Amino acid sequence: MDSAQITANLGRLFAKGARIVLWRDADGEFEEMLETLKIDGVDLRHLGSTPALALKTEIELEKPDGSFLLYEKGELPDPESDWLLDIRFYAELFAADRSTLILRELGLLEQSLRDHIAARGKFFASKERLGRAARFIEVGDNADAIDRALMTTILRADQPDIFSIVRHLLHTLDSHDLEAAPTAWQEFEKYGLVESFWSQMRSVFGYDDESPTLKALAMRLLVTDLGRAVDGGVPKALVNLVLPKKGAANAVVCIGQWRDSASLHTSYDALSGAIAELIKLSDHLGGLEIEELREARTFLAVEKFIASSLRDRIVDTADTLNIDTVRDIVARRQNGYWANAKLPSSPDAPRSALSGVYDALLSAAGFFDLRNQHLKGFASLDAKTLYDSYTAELFRFDQLYRKFCEAADLAEAAGWDILKSLRSKIEDVYGNWFLAGLAQRWGEQLDGGGLLKSWSVHQVHPQHEFFERNVAPRLKEAEDRRVFVIVSDAFRYEAAQELTGELNGRYRFTATIKSQLGVLPSYTGLGMASLLPHTSLAYSDNGNVLVDGKSSVGLVNRQKILTTVGGTAILADDFMAMSKLEGREFIKPHRVIYIYYNQIDQTADTGNEDKTFQAVRTTIDELGNLVSRIINNLNGNYILVTADHGFLYQEGAPTETDKNPIADKPAGTVISKKRYLLGKNLPDHAGAYHGTTAVTAEASGDMEFWVPRGTNRFHFIGGSRFVHGGAMPQEVIVPIIQVTQLKGKSAAKTRTRHVGISVLGNNFKITTSRYRFRLIQTEATSERIKPLQAKIAICDGDEPVTNVETLSFESSSADMNEWRQEVWLTLASQTFEKKKLYNLIVRNAETGVEEARMDVTIDLAFDNDF
Repeated sequence: MDSAQITANLGRLFAKGARIVLWRDADGEFEEMLETLKIDGVDLRHLGSTPALALKTEIELEKPDGSFLLYEKGELPDPESDWLLDIRFYAELFAADRSTLILRELGLLEQSLRDHIAARGKFFASKERLGRAARFIEVGDNADAIDRALMTTILRADQPDIFSIVRHLLHTLDSHDLEAAPTAWQEFEKYGLVESFWSQMRSVFGYDDESPTLKALAMRLLVTDLGRAVDGGVPKALVNLVLPKKGAANAVVCIGQWRDSASLHTSYDALSGAIAELIKLSDHLGGLEIEELREARTFLAVEKFIASSLRDRIVDTADTLNIDTVRDIVARRQNGYWANAKLPSSPDAPRSALSGVYDALLSAAGFFDLRNQHLKGFASLDAKTLYDSYTAELFRFDQLYRKFCEAADLAEAAGWDILKSLRSKIEDVYGNWFLAGLAQRWGEQLDGGGLLKSWSVHQVHPQHEFFERNVAPRLKEAEDRRVFVIVSDAFRYEAAQELTGELNGRYRFTATIKSQLGVLPSYTGLGMASLLPHTSLAYSDNGNVLVDGKSSVGLVNRQKILTTVGGTAILADDFMAMSKLEGREFIKPHRVIYIYYNQIDQTADTGNEDKTFQAVRTTIDELGNLVSRIINNLNGNYILVTADHGFLYQEGAPTETDKNPIADKPAGTVISKKRYLLGKNLPDHAGAYHGTTAVTAEASGDMEFWVPRGTNRFHFIGGSRFVHGGAMPQEVIVPIIQVTQLKGKSAAKTRTRHVGISVLGNNFKITTSRYRFRLIQTEATSERIKPLQAKIAICDGDEPVTNVETLSFESSSADMNEWRQEVWLTLASQTFEKKKLYNLIVRNAETGVEEARMDVTIDLAFDNDF
């Protein structure tokens, strides 16, 4: 220890207010240094060369406000003859030994800690370690607090609290070899911190094994956390692993904060999986009900069990299931930890796949619930009734089926096959009940109802009048009016309904959906032609559709047709590739711009039938982006999104019963496809609907058609699951979405925001270590009021003193009872001041913005726990 270090340490003591500092140097090791020791404003006195009485007089009478450094070597004098005894009691003691100097450098004044510091000499041998540890040590810290600071330094953690230390230490465990001592633990051993660590584990968590290990500690912490969440406690086989009552609350808080840690949760995922396997958790879950596990978030194995149990419940009770119960379970699980799609996925935590499983389960439950509302069949007094029923509600069967398949495919692609039994049931009900029933009722209208002969539904405009009724009126309003028409191949009504909702959730957009009766046969050539401006449609002998005598096949021909109304056409990919400036230059000369998008038909008709629903999802997303580009970059304010036709699709491969019995093409056939046949002078056939395009599309040329009855196919060549061309509602009810850009006050009303949250109750006084809070949305979610995921905890300042829980507020119900949610928070086992105000804080999980704050008092008046 050199003169500069000693001077600096002495200077700090005087700077902190000491007037008399007594420097004990028993061996006289630093006596020669006194001549060079200078501290401004401080008188140095050597007790061996200054008479004690004279010195006492100087200190207490002559210079009562002066500062003195009293140096003393050798043995202490006998107290009975020590003139300076009283000064020794109030003087600040100083020693130049390393332990004392370290105490001073750490800002600690208690000389009783010298031996403890000396025992940690190896740790403090490094100036770098000493400097990092000093950041975590405060005046008044005891030996345990000092050790926590050293542990925190070794672990490179942010806070020297015991929960943080445990999380960071367990973070270093190898989940593949729980017996292996991590590097940090080896440093604990090297610097003498092991005994202190286990002592604090006994004090904080009640963990007291004869031969404690990190593996056993982790196991007991996790099992205890599970026990807190399971209604009735952990299975009997695991009871011996639950920590004692007093430490259990701390275990819950520590594990909850570990899961909530953005930087450490990955190790939790891996370690909890290893522990679950170690305790054979899956063997002990049988017999538990979902409701008993509703709060459980500890283990992935429990999440798998809940998902499987919910699947079985839906399959077994499909005819009587309670959709609200399923919705509540799914919301809680997707709110939680393992199935939360807003958290990153990994092999140890396949959150995207699990969230997909729950999405599929909810779609399946919604599908069966809708089926249960229509067990008596579909109203079909006339074509109008059934048509309106489909556009109002029955389309949801197709939509829910698609969403189920989409989510199930995602889960199965990730290796999750727990939905197979449910998929089989969905396939059966969708194909053999819904499609078959709808085909029967719709077929009755086609035949007996005369729909095929008139091809007209009351108050529903035909597709071949699209331009005349939807584009021309807008152009006639003023010379500067411009219309964008997006034509998406095979974009059926149910998908358009979803897109409409998505567009209505965007700023400055308003979208409405209506329908038109598509042409028959419902195929691309005729559907695309019918959407173009025209006076007449006609068929050439080879089956091409002519628009006012011109071919309508291909982009170039459609561009020529559109020039007659000041329009043009472009492929969506080319349009999206343009810069903002290029786009404005492109549209400048034109009043009508047709943009052709082809994802669904192109995907399914090119050998990728199994990706049909994936293509629908891509279409919904990309059409939304296309509309946004037109409005935001090109200032378009009137956009129409429509299609040439819809489609039928089932994931299950069709059987021979789905094949139409017609074996041979009749004479006069021009075009033959899976769902339609075009030709001239066709005969009637019992296996097909026979009609003319003059009726269904007002197309001249004497072209007739056959379409198979129901959902049958004429043949299975070239794919058979994705089809169109026939007369089913899914094929011929064609959507028209009108999107308008809003400005001014109208635009302001379209701003999106998150749903509001309120905490129910006030004057919260907590007297038990586990407390339930109730929260409620302030309004229903909608297209413009978005769901909100919130993190909830009781905090002391900004530091949580409970577990941190996550809830999603996403109810769109009009029933306020469904807006309510509850959360259980567990207090750490620590001392809480009865008169101090703590805070229940609700934060937006995505942004960290505070959504609600309530004062809380904590008065744990007696020993209690959950």
